Amino acid sequence: MTHASERSQAHETAVYTHGHHESVLRSHTWRTAANSAAYLLDALRPGLDVLDVGCGPGTITADLAALVAPGRVVGVDAAEDVLDKARATAAERGLDGVEFRVADVHALDFPDDSFDVVHAHQVLQHVGDPVQALREMRRVCRPGGVVAARDSDYGAFTWYPASPVLDDWLDLYRRVARANGGEPDAGRRLFAWARQAGFTDVTATATAWCFATPDERAWWSGLWADRTTASSYAGLAVEGGHATRAGLEEISAAWRAWGTAEDAWFMVPHGEILCRV
Repeated sequence: MTHASERSQAHETAVYTHGHHESVLRSHTWRTAANSAAYLLDALRPGLDVLDVGCGPGTITADLAALVAPGRVVGVDAAEDVLDKARATAAERGLDGVEFRVADVHALDFPDDSFDVVHAHQVLQHVGDPVQALREMRRVCRPGGVVAARDSDYGAFTWYPASPVLDDWLDLYRRVARANGGEPDAGRRLFAWARQAGFTDVTATATAWCFATPDERAWWSGLWADRTTASSYAGLAVEGGHATRAGLEEISAAWRAWGTAEDAWFMVPHGEILCRV
């Protein structure tokens, strides 16, 4: 099967595990180009055209738009409702030349060679075919441009102090994500996926988020406590037979308890790829 025929038949088969509950957007709107795309920034300059895949509420997209203005920036996401938030973010910042539209990364509705930079943050872990997604990102990227992706790696998450219930949370999350068609340990796989997608010039790196101050711990533990009981993830965990409501309440309470520990520390490692076209 050729890549063209793969594209014509491709569509999203995975279910987005997190959904767009407030507890999820609390995390997504915290993300910036500085804290989530630093590995890409040296490749940016004014006048470049950028596609931001899986843009969510648009905070990273808006940062990229400011860095490449007057270049064209397009943010795409599979969910129409979150794009309203992205449009509001761009409007609040007074950004021109930014547009948002619904798209499936497996079959992007753009001609070949449309953008200088194609970026995806925390996307490939949630899609049904990450290699096909990277092929599409490559297809719409111009020769001399870059395709960039960054994904966390749940299997490498670590924290202190130890909590058996949070161990259960991590095991549960990975099972739910895989049942939904995703790969929660995507960070370690990005380099291999890029090679399978046909890239030959790839720089692979890793960075991490670390939550250790009282405010950071309260924020991180609070959003996961809420996400565990109130987001789409909670419904999928119960409906899929992976957890009970009582079990989720226990995990939520463990998150809140962890967040009050004065010496609590949490690390979220990420894999990154910068692929030259």
